[in-house]
Amino acid sequence: MIKTYGLTHIALAVKSAKRSFEFYRKIFGVIKVYDQNGWIQVQTPGARDIIVFDESAPRIGKPGGIAHFGFRLVNSKEIDVTVRAVKEAGGKILDKGEFCPGEPYLFFKDPDGYEVEIAFESPTPVDPKPKKK
Repeated sequence: MIKTYGLTHIALAVKSAKRSFEFYRKIFGVIKVYDQNGWIQVQTPGARDIIVFDESAPRIGKPGGIAHFGFRLVNSKEIDVTVRAVKEAGGKILDKGEFCPGEPYLFFKDPDGYEVEIAFESPTPVDPKPKKK
């Protein structure tokens, strides 16, 4: 078994890398780490994730075996703030609710039509333990 930081990377075929960057920047505060010829790579501050916006990739906004991709909220009470951020950034809300009491979720479409989930999940036994301050 190899050790990794878990699933950390997704590449999206997009119409406009700059538009997609701005959309995700407004919602998640992603930071551009690479930008060249219709290809922008970003990371979420404080995380090891990578999202690539690629204008040259085929199938823009079409699922190719991926139904959606998701982000995990740190605080369940931030779901309404998240809804506002998605709307203000130009996203289309698809569904909002709770998987079970205390675990809210939100599904929306980004400007290219990708379905994204933002949800709070109670800690599991597999989650890393919080660092002591």
